[in-house]
Amino acid sequence: MTIEEIKKILSESETIEFKLPNGELVPAHFHVTEVGKVEKNFIDCGGTMRHELIANFQLWSSDDYDHRLHPEKLLSIIELSQKKLGIEDLDIEVEYQGETIGKFGLDHNGNSFHLTTKMTDCLAKEGCGIPDQKMKLDLSSLTTGNSCDPNAGCC
Repeated sequence: MTIEEIKKILSESETIEFKLPNGELVPAHFHVTEVGKVEKNFIDCGGTMRHELIANFQLWSSDDYDHRLHPEKLLSIIELSQKKLGIEDLDIEVEYQGETIGKFGLDHNGNSFHLTTKMTDCLAKEGCGIPDQKMKLDLSSLTTGNSCDPNAGCC
């Protein structure tokens, strides 16, 4: 999800709800403690220079159970961060602390925001000798114009 996508959703929402990948809800009294722009410059294992730019939201829960973040407040925080930090329409990564700080993607199902799992990957598979994964097909689903039913006696 991008900054412009979340702004559109927030402008049409009455409440905000975040769900973790396991289906549990982030406590309703959460705070968005940071909205930032994160730039990452790195070299992959194949020696290729890489550049990544994302918007980062940090969610945090405390024991102030009466706190509720409303969509218009989060929208104003995002717009202020765009103005002060020059955040463009970037992809959003969300940080949330469970056992440790986790980094998640963000999606929306029409009712609530979902923190989606992110995976590591080798960006230089060809240099590491990792073959491309072959597409797995269910052979029974393959048909051609010249195929016949094995029980038809024509094969």
